[in-house]
Amino acid sequence: MTPSTSPLGRLLDGVVSRVLDAPLAVMPPDALSHTDTGTGTGTTGPANTTGTGAVDGLAALLARRLRADPARPLLTFYDDATGERTELSATTVDNWVAKTANLLVDTLGIGPGDTIRIVLPPHWQTAVILLAAWSSGACVSIGRPEPATDTPPVAIFIRENDLDTPLATGDEADVVALSLRPMGGRLLRPAPGALDFAAEILAHGDRFTPPGPPANQRALVRMASYYARAWGLAERDRVLTTAGYETPEGLLAGLLSPLAAGASLVVCRNLDDALLERRITTERVTAVCGPMPSTPTGIRRLSVPSR
Repeated sequence: MTPSTSPLGRLLDGVVSRVLDAPLAVMPPDALSHTDTGTGTGTTGPANTTGTGAVDGLAALLARRLRADPARPLLTFYDDATGERTELSATTVDNWVAKTANLLVDTLGIGPGDTIRIVLPPHWQTAVILLAAWSSGACVSIGRPEPATDTPPVAIFIRENDLDTPLATGDEADVVALSLRPMGGRLLRPAPGALDFAAEILAHGDRFTPPGPPANQRALVRMASYYARAWGLAERDRVLTTAGYETPEGLLAGLLSPLAAGASLVVCRNLDDALLERRITTERVTAVCGPMPSTPTGIRRLSVPSR
């Protein structure tokens, strides 16, 4: 991919494009040299308390969470426009990530260093695709493309509703469409030239052996751990997020740092503001990020400092 204009930003080249340049720039210079030994307690020690040994990549971070507590919910998803509630344990997330990584490698021919563009809203399937892309060693471009700087993707993941827009084009890129309907339903209409994620995923196994992560993925893991420590995240935390993954808050507070801390997520799409306080109570939420009308008393707001 095209190198970042920021010297610090180059630390994440080959992992994720642009989104994290600002929060990376305000980190202490020695933060990325920190080795997560997995022996801390959340606020004062290393972010993760669920294992031992350094973690080099995102696949190992997920594996550590799986070993620690496979049955505990890792991701709970709400879509208030459809009434959907989907809860996934660490085991279920791991199975979906493995199936998706096998799809990337076996069907799409994705290899380490290839770029995948993901233009999807906050959703449990979006989180799965992100983790699967990093597990396969791919680079991720999140959100709408910037043709002047973005490396042409090998594959593009988009919503079914975007199939007729310029988002579905790339330099001979494979297009994978998602309905984002409840229960991971198939596309509602034929999509010539595109793959239906829900149909394609069925043929793939739920075990995947990741290649060694690119060196810069270690920087991403350490960045996630740094912010988990800064926010005081621990295993008991449940983070409610409405933020898109194309934002620093969505990517760090809404996915990577809770994973590094062994915490769990409540991902809300089309949030009904009137339901917010009840949902926080019902889901035992301890922290929030992303757009919402207010932050209830006693709930931490996780925000990423700007440059």
